[in-house]
Amino acid sequence: MNPVLKLILEGERLTTAQIGEVLNLSRQEVEAEYEKLKTEGVLLGWRPILNPDFIAGKEVHAVIEVKISPEREGGFDRLAQRISQFDHVESCYLMSGGYDLLVFMRADSLHHVASYVFERLSTLPGVLSTATHFMLRAYKEQGYLLGEETLTDKPSMSF
Repeated sequence: MNPVLKLILEGERLTTAQIGEVLNLSRQEVEAEYEKLKTEGVLLGWRPILNPDFIAGKEVHAVIEVKISPEREGGFDRLAQRISQFDHVESCYLMSGGYDLLVFMRADSLHHVASYVFERLSTLPGVLSTATHFMLRAYKEQGYLLGEETLTDKPSMSF
């Protein structure tokens, strides 16, 4: 793996000078490598890892399993790309197993997720079925434990 990319993925956000120091490269060489990674489409952008317990507005996150019928000329790709273009869809993956696509989405409320599924997603030609799961709490996000110091301090919930 590219050493600059490896440092980006494994470490905190370092300056180009810091990366150069670790890899024994000049700042200009690291900046040139960044530009090359962006131009080649390897590095698509930067995304911070946020602790959902501290985000104002409390969004709803959902995972949707989608069974689709592959198209003769495009297989799964065309429909997956069409689903991926919806605003609230964060990620869309082709999967093996009991369903074909795994869709991660974010919305303002359970109602918005539900309406997306029954008005837009399930009505697309080629969509055979969907199963929607709502994320209730995050314990780990992209390799980072969330709120581990408070997990044992929280009172148990009773229903």
